[in-house]
Amino acid sequence: MNTSRLEAFSDGVLAIIITIMVLELSAPAEPSWEGLRQVLPVFLSYLLSFAFVGIYWNNHHHLVHLAGKVNGTVLWANLHLLFWLSLIPFSTRWMQQTDFAQVPVLTYGIDLLLSAIAFLMLRVALVRQDGPDGHLARALRDDRKGKLSPLLYLVGMAATLVHPWIGLGTYAIVALMWLLPQRRIERYVAQLNE
Repeated sequence: MNTSRLEAFSDGVLAIIITIMVLELSAPAEPSWEGLRQVLPVFLSYLLSFAFVGIYWNNHHHLVHLAGKVNGTVLWANLHLLFWLSLIPFSTRWMQQTDFAQVPVLTYGIDLLLSAIAFLMLRVALVRQDGPDGHLARALRDDRKGKLSPLLYLVGMAATLVHPWIGLGTYAIVALMWLLPQRRIERYVAQLNE
């Protein structure tokens, strides 16, 4: 089975996730800079969650682009990833409604960790489908960010127990780490096309 249906379905689900998050944003109650300042933490948590969903969308695109075909295991691994990502609007909103209390921020970190694990499982399923000498396996060698991210989520969760904002700061570091371009796959694809 080719990858086009998997990619189209995933793109649609991720677009819905982002739409749900933005629809849950509320405008400030008062028309002033102070009113805007009061909703700034809510907007920043939306921005962080939007960045995470965007990072997954971008990296998912790269994975699927290099995968030649998919099987049932890949389809289920993809649904597993989409499940955890679909909970991001819930965990984001819960943090916002509780003024970033410890348990909701910890739950957000758990969601991010499980999304990262699900993404790694999808990668493993795609590499197995493509084979150890396939394009995807060769392009993904030495993936430091992929290995470091779950560890940083665990650090962020532990930091949340000290103070929720420290945990959120750690999660933001992971997002910033992934926002820096990772050209490994793009370079690999360019070499293939030469």
